[in-house]
Amino acid sequence: MKYSGLALSIALATSVSATAQEVSPTAVSFTDGAVAQSLSGVAGDAAQGRMVVGNKSLGNCVACHEVSDLDDVPFQGEIGPPLDGAGDRWSEAELRGIVSNAKIMFEESMMPSFYKTEGFIRPGKAYTGKAADDTFGPLLTAQQIEDVVAYLTTLKD
Repeated sequence: MKYSGLALSIALATSVSATAQEVSPTAVSFTDGAVAQSLSGVAGDAAQGRMVVGNKSLGNCVACHEVSDLDDVPFQGEIGPPLDGAGDRWSEAELRGIVSNAKIMFEESMMPSFYKTEGFIRPGKAYTGKAADDTFGPLLTAQQIEDVVAYLTTLKD
């Protein structure tokens, strides 16, 4: 099929926007705890993911996990398994599922669900299922999840 310059540009733009569709937190598809499809439709950035993992205002993964690559971040936790070698232990899809909602793969996990917006239980009947403004947003965006996954895949033994 031949395209004129304008038609080719429109076809490419349509193709790019179709692949860059974000999956909403309520539409994530888990298979055995893994999520095969990118949540943002865009490849993750490992450098940004490293920042999210080590940032106490974002992912704060180091509150529970040790990461040798982040030895400059103090007070790393020991509750969760060390993240060193995560890229060898789990596939990209498994890591995406774990970061999105670890309880799907590990039912007894204490890890928060970073890409979930409903089904929360809060103390007190007045608060169950509600946030202060009656809405829940995920702890991390779809792109931040992809960035964290990209970073974790680089952590090899």
